[in-house]
Amino acid sequence: MTAQTVTTFQAFKATLKRDLLIAYKRKNDMVNPFMFFLIVASLFPIGISPDPDRLAEIASGVLWISALLASLLAMDNLFRSDYEDGSLEQLLLSPHPLYFLVLAKNISHWLVSGLPVALVSPLVAYMLNLPGESYFTLFITLLIGTPVLSLLGSIGVALTVGLGSRGLILAVITLPMSVPVLIAGTLTVQQTLNGASLAGYLAILAAMLFAAVSFAPLASAAALRISVK
Repeated sequence: MTAQTVTTFQAFKATLKRDLLIAYKRKNDMVNPFMFFLIVASLFPIGISPDPDRLAEIASGVLWISALLASLLAMDNLFRSDYEDGSLEQLLLSPHPLYFLVLAKNISHWLVSGLPVALVSPLVAYMLNLPGESYFTLFITLLIGTPVLSLLGSIGVALTVGLGSRGLILAVITLPMSVPVLIAGTLTVQQTLNGASLAGYLAILAAMLFAAVSFAPLASAAALRISVK
């Protein structure tokens, strides 16, 4: 029992390390979502209004929408290279639980695409004139919420991994699942501005993260077994 647990843990670490090394070698896959987040957030003031008060009202929603779109942009890379080089089939044939291997790939994806967005969010919030007392709340909500976006998006990627053109289908599958996270994250930041308690909203986000970690890799693993024949 112990040997099997250790072996599975080693497989988990090896999968995580491999995906991080691949992402490091493909620097465009790391930079593109981050730059897309900055560009989208920067265009909102031009398209809506440069008025500081108006920007402060919409800043939290703008940042969360930008994070969602950046996550969606990076999502297609999650299983694509593994499918193309045949290593995804080897992953499915592995004696280790597929749940842990998919979870390792999800964590790698978040570290590359989601964590940089959360780290830079206070700087973009300052650009959008979001009040300073909301910066920490925004960072925490993105830190909790962006892994949920990656985990939910992996289900859509797993379902469409065998399709040649999957951009629109992936968006149609992923966006409806991501809306509750978007709403919860935006409302949490807004409650900071209203001076209300954040415990309930943060608990909802934490529950979403727990549920996503528990069930999304299982759904992704099942979808991969269906898609890869």
